[in-house]
Amino acid sequence: MPEVELKFQVPAHQRAAVDKAVAGRAQTRRVRLRASYWDTPERALAKAGLALRVRREGRVWVQTLKGAGRDGMTRLEHNVALPFPASFDPAADPALHTGTPAGERLLALLSQPPEAALQPHYRTDILRRVRRLKTPLGSVELAFDEGGIEAGERRLAVHELEIELLGGSPVAVLAEARRWVARFGLWLDTRSKAERGDLLSRGETVAPAGLGQPVQLKRKMTLRDARLAVLRCCADQVLVNASQVAAGTHSDEHVHQLRVGLRRLRCALALFRTDGPDKALADAAASMFRRLGTARDQAVLQGELRRDLEAALRSAGVEGNAPVPATAPDSESAQDVARSQPVQALLLDLLGATVEMARHDPLDPPAQDLAPQPFFRRRLNRWYRRAATDALRYAELDDAGRHSLRKQIKRLRYAVEFAGGLFEARAVRRFLKPVRVLQDKLGALNDVAMAMTAHRNTLATDPRSGFALGWLAARRDALMGQSNAELKAFAGAKRFWKKG
Repeated sequence: MPEVELKFQVPAHQRAAVDKAVAGRAQTRRVRLRASYWDTPERALAKAGLALRVRREGRVWVQTLKGAGRDGMTRLEHNVALPFPASFDPAADPALHTGTPAGERLLALLSQPPEAALQPHYRTDILRRVRRLKTPLGSVELAFDEGGIEAGERRLAVHELEIELLGGSPVAVLAEARRWVARFGLWLDTRSKAERGDLLSRGETVAPAGLGQPVQLKRKMTLRDARLAVLRCCADQVLVNASQVAAGTHSDEHVHQLRVGLRRLRCALALFRTDGPDKALADAAASMFRRLGTARDQAVLQGELRRDLEAALRSAGVEGNAPVPATAPDSESAQDVARSQPVQALLLDLLGATVEMARHDPLDPPAQDLAPQPFFRRRLNRWYRRAATDALRYAELDDAGRHSLRKQIKRLRYAVEFAGGLFEARAVRRFLKPVRVLQDKLGALNDVAMAMTAHRNTLATDPRSGFALGWLAARRDALMGQSNAELKAFAGAKRFWKKG
């Protein structure tokens, strides 16, 4: 059956308070949970998004199979009580999950060659305190876990609060989550213990950055279904990267892909153009995007751009490293941004948008059952015409105008990617290929413009910034010259979405 829950990490200074709050007046007791997680030597289950667990819960053994659900709150779950004494240490038996959705996926996976026996990859040892609550929207279970995940000699500490739906609406979980986040400064973590344990068993601490996945739209869908599919796809990319960034163990690519996810989300909200909650969600996403901008700009200034600048300095016989403009005194780290209260509210609202949409559609009633293809035709045509007009006069635009054009082309590209399944695949690929090339070049131009602004601010304190500005200006002119052909091609592109 589906499991609906959210998981939150608890800051060190709030752990005692969270434990006391979960215990409540009844002072609920803790139970010890010791589990082993099973997989093939090649990690076939982890790669397929499945987790197979054998856990001792007090004096009872329970085998559990979990699989990915349709959104960031839902997972497939099947539990089977095992008839073994507490002193026994049973092995996992995949056949116990036969006849369940996750079980059929598991058995199909294990039947594929090369077949391999399951083995334990990592273990967890958790002290859990549990309390059940009744709310106007449904009943939920609070579970505060403290302990660790172990794989050989490696160990990862666990301090997290789970809020699980027992009955009623999933909105009950979101409502309770908002209270606990605001009260204790918790941050949402979509990574399960199984995902973190799998990383630990491989000696890794950071999962790859989450990329935007294709949206699987079909012509027989209603516009309502298409909108829900697009929003869930955007939410997946935002949530997985926000979780890793908030954890503090992340790369520049996680921050970049989080910003990409926020752009895609804003594009989706603009595409379907509803008011009320959607506007508030778009505004919050824009604010988070801007707050993460400093971290992203510093990564650019210290990355490939700096290496190229240092090579130019050496060629000119200038000693020393390339100047790196200092971060603004009031700038935030990406981790602090991801953990902040406004961002956590945004993430919960984003999850809520898909849950609420399943209950109350924000689209006007006449539009809910429309076929999505005509809708996308009109939107794509309008967005393309505006971008194509600016592309033809690109040389006349200032830096702000060029940046605006780049955003228009990005928005158009994401909209085309969302709608791709509704049109002929080859025509979509033909349109997107030069658009992506153009977007990369305009992105490089935007990075150069940002770097020039940063170096102007340090010109008085570092004379090498004068050299940097001259080099960046030459690079900007070269990139603009290289972009002319792509801009003209884009302005005259064949629009695959036009009838005939």
